[in-house]
Amino acid sequence: MKSTQHTLAKSRLACATQRAFSSPKTVSAFVLAGMLACAPALAQQAGGIRGKVTTEQTGISVEGVTVVASSPVLPRPRTVQTREDGSFNLPLLIPGRYTLTITAADGSVRTMEVDVLLDQTSNVNVDLQPKVSDIETIQIVGSPFFAQQGNSSLSNSLGSDVVEALPVGQTFRDMLKIIPGVQYTENGTLGPSAGGSGAHNKYGFDGVDVSMPLFGNLASEPSTHDIEMVSMERGGAKAVGFNRSGGFAINTKSKSGTNEFKGSVEYKIENKNFSASPKDGVEQDVDKTWMTAAVSGPLIQDQLFFYGSYYGPEEKGSNKVTAYGPTKAYKSDRDEYFGKLTWAPTDDLLLNLSYRDSDRIETGSSIGQFEADSVSAGSQATQKIFTFDGSYILGDYTTLSFNINKFDYKTGGKPDVELSVVPELGGSLDITNLEQMGYFNVPDLLADTETDAARFNVGAQELINRYGYTENGVMTGGGGVGAYFQYNNQNFFRDSFELALDHEIIGDVLVHSIHIGLKYSEAEEELSRFSNGWGSISYHGGRNTALESAVADLDPTSVYYIATTEQMSFINEAGQSVSAIHSFSKSWNLEINDTIEHGDFTYNIGVLISKDTLYGQGLRANAANGSGWEIAMGEKYKMYSVDWKDMIQPRLGIDWKYDGKNSVFANYASYNPEASSLARAASWDRNTQQSLKVYFDENGNYLDSGAASGSSGKLFADNMKPHRIDEITLGTTKAITDRLQLRGHTRYRYGSHFWEDMPNNGRIAAYPESSQAPGVPAHIAEKGLYIPDLAERYDGIGSPSGGTYVIAEIDDGQTKYWEVSLEAEYFGDRTYFNVSYVWSHYYGNFDQDNTTTNPDQNIFIGSSNYGDGPGRYSWDNKYGTLAGDKPHLLKAFGYYTTDWEANIGAYFVYQSGQPWENWDGGYYGYSAGTIRYSEPAGSRRSASHWQLDLSYNQNFTFADKYVLKFRADLFNVFDRQTGYRIDPLVTSTTYGEPTKFYNPRRLQLSVGFDF
Repeated sequence: MKSTQHTLAKSRLACATQRAFSSPKTVSAFVLAGMLACAPALAQQAGGIRGKVTTEQTGISVEGVTVVASSPVLPRPRTVQTREDGSFNLPLLIPGRYTLTITAADGSVRTMEVDVLLDQTSNVNVDLQPKVSDIETIQIVGSPFFAQQGNSSLSNSLGSDVVEALPVGQTFRDMLKIIPGVQYTENGTLGPSAGGSGAHNKYGFDGVDVSMPLFGNLASEPSTHDIEMVSMERGGAKAVGFNRSGGFAINTKSKSGTNEFKGSVEYKIENKNFSASPKDGVEQDVDKTWMTAAVSGPLIQDQLFFYGSYYGPEEKGSNKVTAYGPTKAYKSDRDEYFGKLTWAPTDDLLLNLSYRDSDRIETGSSIGQFEADSVSAGSQATQKIFTFDGSYILGDYTTLSFNINKFDYKTGGKPDVELSVVPELGGSLDITNLEQMGYFNVPDLLADTETDAARFNVGAQELINRYGYTENGVMTGGGGVGAYFQYNNQNFFRDSFELALDHEIIGDVLVHSIHIGLKYSEAEEELSRFSNGWGSISYHGGRNTALESAVADLDPTSVYYIATTEQMSFINEAGQSVSAIHSFSKSWNLEINDTIEHGDFTYNIGVLISKDTLYGQGLRANAANGSGWEIAMGEKYKMYSVDWKDMIQPRLGIDWKYDGKNSVFANYASYNPEASSLARAASWDRNTQQSLKVYFDENGNYLDSGAASGSSGKLFADNMKPHRIDEITLGTTKAITDRLQLRGHTRYRYGSHFWEDMPNNGRIAAYPESSQAPGVPAHIAEKGLYIPDLAERYDGIGSPSGGTYVIAEIDDGQTKYWEVSLEAEYFGDRTYFNVSYVWSHYYGNFDQDNTTTNPDQNIFIGSSNYGDGPGRYSWDNKYGTLAGDKPHLLKAFGYYTTDWEANIGAYFVYQSGQPWENWDGGYYGYSAGTIRYSEPAGSRRSASHWQLDLSYNQNFTFADKYVLKFRADLFNVFDRQTGYRIDPLVTSTTYGEPTKFYNPRRLQLSVGFDF
């Protein structure tokens, strides 16, 4: 919570500055509007202070003036001497509030307060005056959002005081809602879109990359109570911090200890009676509680600090009712512990060591609106984050920093109901007890006009009568019964090392701030997946429509049931099952950046170059085979490498402060996003650990089986260029008054060279005779096979067919993004207010966020449903408006401090609805309609959404050091449960209806105690 003293400090800045200029006997200090373009590297977890001591008085030297920076968060004060021109630099400071003590040669002392924000450098200029008897302290508090005003990058930083004053939430993900220009989302897995795919963002916690290896989504769940500072970069990146994100990059710094022993405890509750009824059709009463506690202090005074915390969220559900009736209670328990040491053994050396350990257990989940109680599932997740970082001041001009970190994230999911049936290839399906065979998808009736409707509907109606649910007195299909279909164990690991050297060269005309950084990281996934019974079972009903997997001479009209079963579920003749799949990737990144100051101009010239290598499992080198490989189950092999020369990412920027503080700027940046799932998706061991389509006749007798589309190991086409995003930004900043600041920009992004798995003959294969689509364009068909010599490359490792899947660049694949943004920030005596408006357009023919009916999950990057046959190629109605497009986005938030020292916070958002289009497999001659667009992408749009959140925070201080805190947060005050994620399948009974709704109005209450 922001105290009244903190708020008043902001208003004193204007008065103090005015007095400074009007009286020659007082300190004259001011902060330039914004930060210089020299943000520290991500690994440093630091900020800095730069400035210049000047004077108009004769006989006063500005060289050799002592500048001391001290802060409760810094174990030892940092001291420097001004150079000949009066300039000074204090890099690699732990973010926090600092007192600058400036001692001139005549013994006079001046002090001032400066806020240092994460990944940013505060610029302070001081007018040195003759010694006077009175010494005035001026508190200078930088704006949390426009701290980089005047920089050519689009960067923002937040302090914990801002987060705590607003109705935000408890988790890392919740904080994204208050970042200007980033869409509001209630997704639990996929990140928000900010001009790119939600899976291409980058998330950092204490400099540790906590993005899910292979999938790019946020895997970490740290709570906001541990976060001291947040920095975010959504465009115009420099070659500092190894930013390869195709979306935005966010980093956080955890809290640290000080010389003072402190502690806190808080209990928060959201009772089941505190929430409005949801519109999603699932009535569930859930009690949510959060327990947080923290303690910090010195282990060695002025040298070694500690910080420790506990976070324990818990959810308990009861009285949950679906279309099938009551279900079991839902429960989720989590225990997370965090410890951190901050040590300054010398004035020039600073070290941080931290460890986070989290365990979560969940039961009774994954029951949808139209599912029976028996399909529920449980899960367990453990997360461990280790980081060791440090910085060493080598001299007035040179610093060295490093970060060593380790991220482990282990997850396991299992059905609450475990079936006794063990699948066996060639075995039959007991169609009289489908609910005991796996997860059975109860069919819907087909419209009379559809192919084979009469034949299909006879059997479908019998199944609906047996397994459907009652709606308005009528048995209805479209639900799910049986048991959850799968056991899923996925473990993720990432080890990383970063090293950075920063050096400053001071010339007569130019100042160069040179940064050189090196990063090496290894990522791994360990996967084992089994089916519960036969897995997921659907009814085909003898329709004369193409089957999803290639099976020789199988008549589709003989197929009545299809099971999707994991091959790892089958036991071989020796009684052995297939081992887990291990997938690896290694990445090297080198960045060089020079920030050049020349008068009113600041130039940024930098480049980030990278090298990525993917490693699969299941092959071994053998020169005797034409492929150069032989089958070797479980053996690691080098799958594909993208070399340095193919990932040269320039970063160029210019900033002109035309009047000394207001500016115009321009930037060009190129990014090669590193998130890719191909280390597993193309791994050869997937041929023995793949998803199979198993086909049965009307009596449940086994017919045949084949690999599910795209689920086998794959080879790579030649001469592929890595996915690339090029970006141009133009903008300006303007201080309207000393309390109101504006920033505006326009930005363009172009994405190209997308990779996907596709049939090798996809460019030349004929569409089904019943297809209404025009087929492959002539200029693409003339390119022929993606890999012309595929048969030779398979020598010794298999026998490909024309439709064998390979990894290739998407033909004419592209995305485009335009953005026009205006941001304003105002702070008064008791008020803080921020408002931003963004108009944007996101379009193209490749939509990473729209490849399945439920995009809010970890979906393969590079091996999705996209490109999986006719109807799913880039030329099949894919060009249009993409799912992440929201043309209008308005955010407004702030707080007001009352006379009785309470904070009232508010957050408002308005954004356009989500684009969608019709999906119809019949348009292309298939029964499955998933991402088979029958009209241009984004032809339709869901309803726009707006909501208001409020918070009230009251503190009571007694005995000078104890604080009793009460807080209330009311989210979605007007209960705007706008529907989104529209069902696009034209054959579905819920076609055109929302499948998700924004969360209902809910109230959270908390009480806390600080000591």
